[in-house]
Amino acid sequence: MKKAVMVISHEGFRDEELLQPKEVLEKNGIEVKVASTDLALAKGKLGASIKPDILFKDVNMSDFDAIIFIGGPGCVTYWNDHYAHKLLSESASSGKITAGICGAAVTLARAGVLTGKRATVFPGESKELINNGADYTARPFERDGNIITASGPAAAYVFGKEIAAALRE
Repeated sequence: MKKAVMVISHEGFRDEELLQPKEVLEKNGIEVKVASTDLALAKGKLGASIKPDILFKDVNMSDFDAIIFIGGPGCVTYWNDHYAHKLLSESASSGKITAGICGAAVTLARAGVLTGKRATVFPGESKELINNGADYTARPFERDGNIITASGPAAAYVFGKEIAAALRE
């Protein structure tokens, strides 16, 4: 069974960007763990709550086939996080699915995994991708090899489908 870890901010993750892809992945037989900086109930921007399965600091990429960073106002927590950058680099360099939606794609960009890759992000953060070497496409979602990005909540479902498809390959 394939395993994915979805990384959320403890406060202010974007509800549908977590819940829709998570549902799609689980319906496709993929085991999903949710990671955050605290194991207490995490709160989404729109009111959803979820109890994380694992502390972010305890995520080990050897346990997962994919890492997915979720957007929302709280995602800035990971933009400059050294451990997030380490996990993303490790995931991308080992050919695992490496994904980010909405503003969380900035974490991928700052980790260096979008350099020379087609990618998208919430439009207000497009300069972050461009300044970090990505080929910003402004599309709702983008896949370049094992790197998958999406622009925001409206693309959450297709983001999940694209990750599930990539994990089945």
